[in-house]
Amino acid sequence: MGYLINLNGKYVQKEKAVISVFDHGLLYGDGVFEGIRSYNGRVFKLEEHVDRLFASAKAITMTIPISRDKMKAEIVATVKKNKLRDAYIRVVVTRGVGDLGLNPTKCPKAFYFIIAASISLYPEKYYKEGLPVVCASTRRNIPEALSPMIKSLNYLNNILAKLEANSANVLEAIMLNREGFVAECTGDNIFIVRNGELITPPTYIGALEGITRDAVIKLGRELGYKVSEKPFTMVDMYIADEAFLTGTAAEIIPVINVDKRNIANGKPGPITKKLIEAYREITRNQGTEVYPK
Repeated sequence: MGYLINLNGKYVQKEKAVISVFDHGLLYGDGVFEGIRSYNGRVFKLEEHVDRLFASAKAITMTIPISRDKMKAEIVATVKKNKLRDAYIRVVVTRGVGDLGLNPTKCPKAFYFIIAASISLYPEKYYKEGLPVVCASTRRNIPEALSPMIKSLNYLNNILAKLEANSANVLEAIMLNREGFVAECTGDNIFIVRNGELITPPTYIGALEGITRDAVIKLGRELGYKVSEKPFTMVDMYIADEAFLTGTAAEIIPVINVDKRNIANGKPGPITKKLIEAYREITRNQGTEVYPK
């Protein structure tokens, strides 16, 4: 028995969860999505994820066919329907069925689906030992062409960089923006640590305003660290004291080697370790209850 998928509010087995070949999400990548996590029977940052989903949809003038409150309820219900406590949740809203032309006005109603399953983005050993990465030659889409504020289904840019990571036998690649500043990785935001300061690229240079990124910025400040959003280059990466990635699926994972150059001593740093511990503590204890007592 496989997972039950929520298709427009109806549950079907994953083998029978199908989408029309005329859906513009499939034909043109015309849609938005969110990746969400639940921990210990609580959906983490549900409000923030649903707000971003609706903001992304508004930016592309797409009307999600249910309300914010209904979407939150549907997400929680999908986790519960699959009897999961620790889950990765993917919410996708597509433009819906249209014709073979590009015009989105030919799609009368958007279509949504929700998947609640499990995910293991990186093997556990990398959280303890750290992750080697490379810098991809593929540049991040310029914000003027496709704003990183929109979490859209257009991920070919990221996939091309991921192929470079695969060719280098590593699991992740750093992407630069047009000017050569570090923007983000193929699926994660990025931080470096210099002299006790946490630094992450600002969103205006091409970085997604990640929800885990925002949580780490807040957490870092609560722990007493200076946290800055400012541009930096690959040289700054090479000479950093520490580096780590953040993302809903990745959580916080140390980076210990970039382009075959060790970060500091080539081991996860103390600030990264402290942030990982603190982040895991809040995910265990915060969130929207799936199974209220």
